Amino acid sequence: MDVRRLVVALERAWDGARLRRRRSGTPEHFRIEPYIGHGGPSGVVVRGRVLDNPVATEAVDGEGVRDAVRRTLRHFLTDELPGVPLTVTLGGTRVETVTDTEGYFLVRVPASPADLESPWTHGTVALRGSYRGTTGHAAPVEVRVPSPDARFGIVSDVDDTILQTGVQRVGRMILQTLAGSALTRTPFPGAAELYRDLAAEVNPVFYVSSSPWNLHSFLVAFLRHRGFPLGPVLLRDLLGTWKGREQKHDRIREVLDLHPDLSFVLLGDSGEHDPEIYADIVREHPGRILAVYIREVRLDPGDGRVEKVSDAWGPDVPFVLAADTDAVRRHAAGLGLL
Repeated sequence: MDVRRLVVALERAWDGARLRRRRSGTPEHFRIEPYIGHGGPSGVVVRGRVLDNPVATEAVDGEGVRDAVRRTLRHFLTDELPGVPLTVTLGGTRVETVTDTEGYFLVRVPASPADLESPWTHGTVALRGSYRGTTGHAAPVEVRVPSPDARFGIVSDVDDTILQTGVQRVGRMILQTLAGSALTRTPFPGAAELYRDLAAEVNPVFYVSSSPWNLHSFLVAFLRHRGFPLGPVLLRDLLGTWKGREQKHDRIREVLDLHPDLSFVLLGDSGEHDPEIYADIVREHPGRILAVYIREVRLDPGDGRVEKVSDAWGPDVPFVLAADTDAVRRHAAGLGLL
């Protein structure tokens, strides 16, 4: 058994023991937390989680490190609720679902495009019946629906692409994650302006990251605070299941499959696996990728890894490896993307 599987087993054992102790009681802080969904001609995807935790406090100017760390830990120390019956209502369509062992739910709503409003369609996720003595809970959900006027979509990584994280410096990354907030974490210079110009108030932006779902509310708050165009933030479970963790490839494929009429611009960084992932996407979807932009953040830019990958798909898709946002802006302007 590898380390990840061992950690998953320990987490499942802990969750099982906790639930056995509390299964007869009514959840004290029952909460449905829908994530931003997205949809188009091929339907709608809505995700979320049901927890027995109060809503985390919002960051405030001038708060101390202790308050920031306490808030971050609350995002991770969750009491998830499995087996919760839910009804997702969107665009006049209802779909029933049940949360999994980690409290997550994922539904595909076969909503007609005529029932979806652009740029945002609003729906609800509601508790169906009762759960351990709890009734009557519901939460609003937002779904990003591209306009027919959209020229293309944008798929972007988050860490070290728009948010300065230092993924290759593990200690620094952990410190920033624990002690930072949506108000104090720093975007790369010019990134918000570039994304607003690419979106042009009509082109949808999809943020796809390997960060855990525990950070969804933080990342949405960061995007709002720093003036990035809001869009779905697609993450993954912290530990995954016995079958493994959800792959970034799959979330990008989901975006392209749900929006078959759109071409896409891909933005990522050289710190981890974005170049290899984007190369796969380019090969799998010929004619649909307009450009690939990779921010250079490697500790050893001369390792040749990114350059090797960028040659794999040929000259048809422009590729830019740059350390600053201005180089990406100039190239995108030259292609007519701005």
